[in-house]
Amino acid sequence: MTELRFPDNFLWGAATAAYQIEGAARDDGRGESIWDTFSRTPGKVHAGHTGDVACDHYHRYADDVAMMAELGLQAYRFSVSWPRIQPDGTGPVNPRGLDFYDRLTDALLGRGIDPIVTLYHWDLPQTLQDRGGWTARDTAEHFATYASAVHTRLGDRIGTWTTLNEPWCAAYLGYGNGVHAPGVQDPGAAFTAVHHLLLAHGLATQALRAGGASRVGITLNPADVRPADPNSAADADAVRLVDGLHNRIFLDPLLVGGYPDDVREHVARIVEPAFVQDGDEKIIAAPIDLLGINYYAPTYVAGRPGGAGGGGAYPGTKGAVEFLPPVGPLTDMGWMIEPAGLTRLLERIATDYPAVPLLITENGAAFPDKAAADATSPTLDTDRIAYLDGHLRAAHEAIARGVDLRGYLVWSLLDNFEWAEGYRKRFGIVHVDYLTQRRTPKSSARWYQEVISRNGL
Repeated sequence: MTELRFPDNFLWGAATAAYQIEGAARDDGRGESIWDTFSRTPGKVHAGHTGDVACDHYHRYADDVAMMAELGLQAYRFSVSWPRIQPDGTGPVNPRGLDFYDRLTDALLGRGIDPIVTLYHWDLPQTLQDRGGWTARDTAEHFATYASAVHTRLGDRIGTWTTLNEPWCAAYLGYGNGVHAPGVQDPGAAFTAVHHLLLAHGLATQALRAGGASRVGITLNPADVRPADPNSAADADAVRLVDGLHNRIFLDPLLVGGYPDDVREHVARIVEPAFVQDGDEKIIAAPIDLLGINYYAPTYVAGRPGGAGGGGAYPGTKGAVEFLPPVGPLTDMGWMIEPAGLTRLLERIATDYPAVPLLITENGAAFPDKAAADATSPTLDTDRIAYLDGHLRAAHEAIARGVDLRGYLVWSLLDNFEWAEGYRKRFGIVHVDYLTQRRTPKSSARWYQEVISRNGL
């Protein structure tokens, strides 16, 4: 293959999320989150797995940071657990919760690793959910207060702040089809949650700026939506509908200044959008300094009368849209592997929303990793290496076509709690033995170490 080099200042790193790795669910005053409740509800998570212990990163962070440094990571994206900071989502700040992120930040900086903070990666305090969660406007206001509290403690050392991770998942999977916490199945609630999540981002951005934050962004999981038949007008209509529900409902208010008319009309057919108040869209459109992109697989659709639609994840598509099943090769999640989709997606965003630099904040794959012959040897995850190599080449192609892409963060550093899939799906470049908590870098970790050292492939 052709040898490729990335731009001189390209940022290489890895990403994780608090509930997926921290454990210590009841330590140091941490409150309950919706994922604590959801994972302890029978039938919601594979085999009844919970994040109570996870990777025990809360107690093992120093060793984990040392391992990051040994692998050559330049950046580490982690999320802050809201229930650690405000156990009930409001009220007094829990200093012991902030103490952990203080220690983690100092450990990263001491190793020359740039900390990138995500303020919300789905672990809403359960007390706020009891009051309506993201269907309640107050939650957005509480989020801004929480964001300010975290920045007050860490803002002197952390330069890059992202507000939300994948609000599409939080809204549609949490409130639409209910496969994620809090497990609500209500299309109207899903759209209400979309708006309040975006409002939370805007209010938090204001709070962060007021505190002196210089680099603020948000992370989305935009979809590369493709027609089953490029020559079909019906399929083109299906693409526009799904693109509106997945992409433009977030990108347009964030980066253009308001919701698209066709999306507004679609939402109004399902729920009265009274939750959108005067001035909200101006708040949501507060300028940002980077847009995080999480990409895993493309989405292929067809326009078909009687189509099954996308259920609660795509409200209002039943009877009009068919989501095509993925074709091989697939990851262990059953997701289609198509690196070219990343190039197309980055190009599309750079063309339609050119004002903001991009950062790949998540990209990776779960595979049924092949264990080495002995416990001290690395897991042989050649499928993961091939996946990452293909997607890095796709990212490089986007840069060559003029996309302002600033860096790449692999998902994920560690095998971890994979939400409703529990611990049976492994995304990490580092193997975690959940019984002993032993970490062992996989072949992909050593491969990635070489990519970083040469700044290319």
